Amino acid sequence: MKQSLFTVAENRPLAKDVWQMTLRGDTSAITAPGQFINIKLAGHFLRRPISVCDWNDESVTIIYKVLGKGTDEMTRMTEGTVLDILTGLGNGFDTAKCGDKTLLIGGGVGVPPMYGTAKRLLSEGKHPIAVLGFNSKCDVFYEEEFRALGVETRVVTVDGSYGQKGFVSEALGEGYDYFCACGPVAMLKAVSDASTSDGLLSFEERMGCGFGACVGCTCKTKYGNKRICKDGPVLTKEEVVW
Repeated sequence: MKQSLFTVAENRPLAKDVWQMTLRGDTSAITAPGQFINIKLAGHFLRRPISVCDWNDESVTIIYKVLGKGTDEMTRMTEGTVLDILTGLGNGFDTAKCGDKTLLIGGGVGVPPMYGTAKRLLSEGKHPIAVLGFNSKCDVFYEEEFRALGVETRVVTVDGSYGQKGFVSEALGEGYDYFCACGPVAMLKAVSDASTSDGLLSFEERMGCGFGACVGCTCKTKYGNKRICKDGPVLTKEEVVW
């Protein structure tokens, strides 16, 4: 974990209530796709944990959904705004466990960490397949970005207004040898139940500190309770107790 100052380089809307922000600063603590950052906002006691979508040596890109006062304030941050951020939080996806054809399953704001994971798998010579789930056509984002990487991409919407109708758990298909998933708990359970493959599950959870001190974001596993912010957010399918 590292605390440092970042400067907003870009902040723009992507879909309904969904925004993309690029921040310039020291990203050396970010080492794996699926990790998250924790942003300090003026006037708010708790930081806002946001998953990492993409990063390089100079900047990190996040995608966030407007859910309350904090994230609403973030939409009005302009280029040059300076933010105090903790980076390198969470364990991220261990891509060494992934097979050649790994399904990358993202639901809503669970999609962003799948993008960084796709880039990592491609760099390892693997051939990931993306399954992106949304409620409706107006919520869809990053489909073209995945396709631009050369990744086979399936889009699923609950109401059927775009792509396949239904849930991501109904669009897994065949021919894959592992999966990585991020999204709401109900989605993760449905995917875990529907897939006969081993996989990694990244949990979305409300957090206090974001680095394991407050023990406010625990998940029950076969090995005892684990802290989503510190021991996760990525857990293996086989260890989770639903």
